[in-house]
Amino acid sequence: MKPLEGVKIVDLTTYLAAPTTVRVLGEWGADCIKIESAKGDPARTQGAVFNMPYEDDENLAFDVANMNKRFITLNLKTEKGLEIAYKLLEEADVFVTNTRTKSLIKLGLDYDTLKEKFPRLIFAQVLGYGENGPEKDTAGFDVTCYMARGGVFGTTVNKGDAPMVPTNGFGDFQVSMGLASGICAALYAREKSGKGDKITVGLHHSAVYALSTGVISAQYGNQYPKSRKEVPNPFNNVYRTSDEKWVVICCPEYDRDYEKIMTLVGRPDMVGNERYMKCAEVNEYNRNQEVIDILDEAIGKFSRKELLAMFKANDLACEAAYEPLDMYEDEQVWANNIITKIPYPSGERYMPTNPVNFSSLGNPEYKIGGSQGAHTVEIMEHLGYSRDEIDGILESGAATGETKLKKL
Repeated sequence: MKPLEGVKIVDLTTYLAAPTTVRVLGEWGADCIKIESAKGDPARTQGAVFNMPYEDDENLAFDVANMNKRFITLNLKTEKGLEIAYKLLEEADVFVTNTRTKSLIKLGLDYDTLKEKFPRLIFAQVLGYGENGPEKDTAGFDVTCYMARGGVFGTTVNKGDAPMVPTNGFGDFQVSMGLASGICAALYAREKSGKGDKITVGLHHSAVYALSTGVISAQYGNQYPKSRKEVPNPFNNVYRTSDEKWVVICCPEYDRDYEKIMTLVGRPDMVGNERYMKCAEVNEYNRNQEVIDILDEAIGKFSRKELLAMFKANDLACEAAYEPLDMYEDEQVWANNIITKIPYPSGERYMPTNPVNFSSLGNPEYKIGGSQGAHTVEIMEHLGYSRDEIDGILESGAATGETKLKKL
């Protein structure tokens, strides 16, 4: 039995964070139905932004957040469309959305309304800037709420450089797992109380939480951003190899490892050099950059492969700063099902898996595809509407049947 088998989820989501939450819960066994408006989730056409195809039979930019779902298209601004949504929610355990609260109120799908109608329903919402404050109704995206306002851009940059250019959804995918955990806790609590709950996860809040070490230490003078030329321990740093690849060295016991590392990188002349042997003195006399310059020159003579092999053979923590194409060739990735292969018409395509593993579940199933409105009729039949009623609803525009994306 899958962990969430028997749990029913109604999904009113767009883009990445909230829909990915539902995708993950679907992998854990939940029955998931996604409601879309007639114009559809904009993520259906985001493949163009990511330089990927976006067709009904191959749309990984959409599938990465929307596998394992059935799709119904409703006009929630109509009486009949909202009626169908309420019928779905009457059967549901969880309602997941990233629609802004002021819009949910207009639709009659806000928490206060739904908790009166469906006391056992768990309401789960991804927010940009949280429920309170002057920005609570401001449009929020991963890159603005999480990366910018949340401090990731300003904190993780190498001091003096421009902020990094992250992959799309860097914060979204992390938020999705936070919301999934909250939903599971609420389901557990409901077994004891019989009552639903409201769970919110904000992009802004999540980023600040992820930067906890920097946030708490800044009040003691540990300021970010930092320069790689000024790090307190030169053996905890990034270096570039002869093949123009970045590697990360993490050897926190500087004094212990000093002579070993200097010998390995081809600088035996540094062994016994009292100017650089003690980390405390390196920091006291601001010699950090001198040590890093020495290591830059020495490490720059090795290829990434050579340096990694040498450090790992000597039980010194060192790793390549992998790029996506490197991951495709990583034996560790495939041994742990970190990436899986999804069959598409053009061939097997790689997709990261969610990082939570259940020994009872094994590798999750991935049900790909799903045109907009592909299950509208099927779902309405399940809800008890007759064929004539369904035809009338479709004709009125309160619901829409299967709608194919236009071919590129």
